[in-house]
Amino acid sequence: MRSKTLCKVATVAAMLALTGCASKIAQPNQFSGFLKDYSNLKETTSASGKPELRWIDPNYNPANYDNVVFNPIVYYPVPKPTTQVGQNALDQIRNYTNVQLKKAISEKKPLATTVGPRSLIFRGAITGVDSSKEGLQFYEVVPVAMIVAGTQMATGHRTMNTSLYFEGELIDAKTNKPVIKIVRKGEGKSLSNENTPLTADALKAVIDEMAIDAVKFDPSQK
Repeated sequence: MRSKTLCKVATVAAMLALTGCASKIAQPNQFSGFLKDYSNLKETTSASGKPELRWIDPNYNPANYDNVVFNPIVYYPVPKPTTQVGQNALDQIRNYTNVQLKKAISEKKPLATTVGPRSLIFRGAITGVDSSKEGLQFYEVVPVAMIVAGTQMATGHRTMNTSLYFEGELIDAKTNKPVIKIVRKGEGKSLSNENTPLTADALKAVIDEMAIDAVKFDPSQK
């Protein structure tokens, strides 16, 4: 009887662990508040097939706009450096994101420094830079192995996943209302353990993918 109970517990725990690892898209409890309204976002895929949450105004027509005013990307909320994610890494990640996305947007529309009646205003934020322990593998959910896994986590020998969260929007300068909103989560390189510092290199591929998708973006993908 006891063995059956342990088996059921292990199975349920495994399902929960696998469910936690399966999310490739930002969840509502991970929204930062940088965007004023998240209610109309829908799960979709980017031009390169990456999952994201997106909303496009049904009346949006890129031909109605001559340029884009690029507001530098910020952190929202302002992060507190840690021993694993230091201030230097945070600065490098933000700077690299600004360079890549500004370049990508300029390939779609000319950039402007002042707002005009036919301008789009870009605003974006990195809303999270995360390093978290990889979810338990199925075999580790067996109660005895859980003790081993817990010891590894406590001593810093467990592999760490890295993620970058981004929220952005394009605003019609005339109406001051958004015409496109995007919320995105990207997974970077793994760190060997919790004592390994996170660097910008771990997340550069994530940022590059966002820039590529900005260039390839087709507004008809509503």
